[in-house]
Amino acid sequence: MKHAGFLRILVLAAVLPLYVAALPANAQQAADSVAPESGTEPTTQVPLEVNLVAEEVEEIRSSNWMISTANPVASEAGAAVLRGGGNAIDAMVAVQLMLGLVEPQSSGLGGGAFLLYWDAANKRLTTFDGRETAPMAATPTLFQDETGQPLKFFDAVVGGRSVGVPGTPLLLEAVHGRYGSLPWATLFDSVISLAEAGFKVSPRLAASIAADQERLARFEDTKAYFFRNDGMPLQAGDARTNAAYAETLRMLSTQGTDIFYKGSIAEEIINVVQSAPGNPGVLSMSDLASYRLKERAPVCVDYRGYDVCGMGPPSSGALTVGQILGTLRAYDLKGLGPNSPQAWRLIGDASRLAFADRGRYMADSDFVPMPTKGLIADGYLANRGVLLRENRLEDVTPGEPAFDHALYQADDASIELPSTSHFVIRDSAGNVVSMTTTIENGFGSRLMAGGFLLNNELTDFSFKTHQNGYPIANRVEPGKRPRSSMSPTIVMKSGVPYLAVGSPGGSRIIGYVAKTLIAHIDWGLSLQAAINLPNLVNRFGTYDLELGTAAESLGPALEALGYKVDARDLNSGLQGILIDGDKLRGGADPRREGIVIGE
Repeated sequence: MKHAGFLRILVLAAVLPLYVAALPANAQQAADSVAPESGTEPTTQVPLEVNLVAEEVEEIRSSNWMISTANPVASEAGAAVLRGGGNAIDAMVAVQLMLGLVEPQSSGLGGGAFLLYWDAANKRLTTFDGRETAPMAATPTLFQDETGQPLKFFDAVVGGRSVGVPGTPLLLEAVHGRYGSLPWATLFDSVISLAEAGFKVSPRLAASIAADQERLARFEDTKAYFFRNDGMPLQAGDARTNAAYAETLRMLSTQGTDIFYKGSIAEEIINVVQSAPGNPGVLSMSDLASYRLKERAPVCVDYRGYDVCGMGPPSSGALTVGQILGTLRAYDLKGLGPNSPQAWRLIGDASRLAFADRGRYMADSDFVPMPTKGLIADGYLANRGVLLRENRLEDVTPGEPAFDHALYQADDASIELPSTSHFVIRDSAGNVVSMTTTIENGFGSRLMAGGFLLNNELTDFSFKTHQNGYPIANRVEPGKRPRSSMSPTIVMKSGVPYLAVGSPGGSRIIGYVAKTLIAHIDWGLSLQAAINLPNLVNRFGTYDLELGTAAESLGPALEALGYKVDARDLNSGLQGILIDGDKLRGGADPRREGIVIGE
């Protein structure tokens, strides 16, 4: 850690094996149990003992600006922009472009993103929806076989069928055009230079490639990029150039995103998708040309005097995090403390209730009527909280929030396994970025165009359209945005940002973010300590406990309460910044390659 010029922490460690090879044929919502991407082993393991909280956790502090991303090269790219007089939005562009080069398995130009932005000058919090959209030629049977049964997950993912219209490029350009301060083209220079000169493959990227060799080798261009000339997968420390990505960036920097959505890059994307061997897609030029970024109002829930704000539909993030917190408001979590099985009973069952509502009601509200206000209404959450008074909930069912219309829907049957990245930025003017960015599963569709991977976001839709005669809210429809669990969050205190945080991790993102907020707000942990706290997540009944941490020590007590427990790799990638006046404190998840820089 340096004390002159800037402060930083770099957490790089050995990498654990990555994801399970495939999902069972009948996988539905509960099949979220497959981890999207495994975390690097924490440099500071929490020991297997009753105390979940590490005794000493170093905080990164600054007073001017701060940035936290999941990759050190990306953090340095954003920091260089901030040092050079750029603002948070300028840095956001540089960070995302660099992540697309050095962490391509998680996000990039071929994917989508959700952005929460605090505009300090106008004292306004807003959100931008850069979620991918389904092609207009998409049919209800897109992910069903000839007998009408849902496809196996990776049969749907690998190839063109799963590719939605990318939203990230337009998000970057449109938001920069509105809020950026530095010239657009200058934000591409460092990434282009590194793509041409070559970057070093990180341990996480190398492990991801090794774990996905068979699928990555299916398409020649993808295989040529992620494997050595001798046929072996790239190793940590190998140098990798990406001339195609450099050329794509050069065109975007000079011609803007029209080249991506209407020009030669669009043509390349469509050709790759429609000609994918064995699994072509139906994406068209008109789908790309008609894509629009959407600005939406944030969804906020009061918790202990803070306003916890995030993305509304098509994200389930803010609603589900908000429901968990709102359901817990009547309970003294502070008094129970982080080592209490009863505290985790309350948190786990609040999460189960919220996930039941998520599966029944949450989807793209531009297509499906949603009781958004009813789901987070104080009275509704108080009534749901009453259900937690006694022992573990035996049966968890969706509630009946207030509607202004009649609505009958079936429970969801979607599989969501995004490989994702989150970053946060606070500039010297007080502007704040909290952005979660993704291509869905690790390496997305495994198709490449223009030096970047294409998403498989369409597999975030339910593969079924109806259940017991009722429609599923998150069903496939032309032009629709699939439901997401991405939960970029800004916590407001007295009308200004207090904390910006978020995480990757599939539908467990919601639990990771909720845990971090509870650990800081209720249990008084520093931001870094709250991030480091072992993950415990309960979505559908089984209590997932982070393998190799003190969370496992709670297993017997949770089993005694009636839970089935599963010790497993829980791969959060939490990045956060706490803002206390002119004091900034950063946190980066030691489970990934995170770095915080500030000065």
